[in-house]
Amino acid sequence: MTTDAAVLELGVGDYRLRPLVWDDVEALVRHADNPNVAANLRDAFPSPYRREDAENWIAAATAVDPPFVLAIADASELVGIVGLVLQTDVFRRSAEIGYWLGESRWGRGIATAATRRFTEYAFDTFDLVRIYAGVYESNPASARVLEKAGYTCEGRLRRSVTKRGRTVDEFLYARVLAEDRAED
Repeated sequence: MTTDAAVLELGVGDYRLRPLVWDDVEALVRHADNPNVAANLRDAFPSPYRREDAENWIAAATAVDPPFVLAIADASELVGIVGLVLQTDVFRRSAEIGYWLGESRWGRGIATAATRRFTEYAFDTFDLVRIYAGVYESNPASARVLEKAGYTCEGRLRRSVTKRGRTVDEFLYARVLAEDRAED
């Protein structure tokens, strides 16, 4: 998928996945600059989220083809992000998926549809056999998103995450490509 490729429809309203564009800066800041969004993400996610952060993120995301970060968007604007962190060395056929959605869109099935569709895209586009995600124990909604998108909980990492002064457990979810598709 190149930046001029067709969008990936989600089957939920008019939401879709598409490459990020420079016109996304304002919407990205508006939806990302929310402590409730940042609460469930790594500390590397800026909070507060400023225009400069959006510009840096879009520059990095648009510099790669095929893209491994896509916008979750409705007909008028970006409302979230989904992407991969591709692994290296002996883990090179694995990637970590991450996503967030603007709080005004929570609870509508959008994150589940985006995660499901992006996972298909990732397996079809990159040489991956495993996609995984960590979920803080304080975020059961994200665990439900992953389960509905076909991910399986593989384990509980005890006291592995410190966020906002609290050390909590993390659940490890993964989706593994069927062995008949995952050639050596």
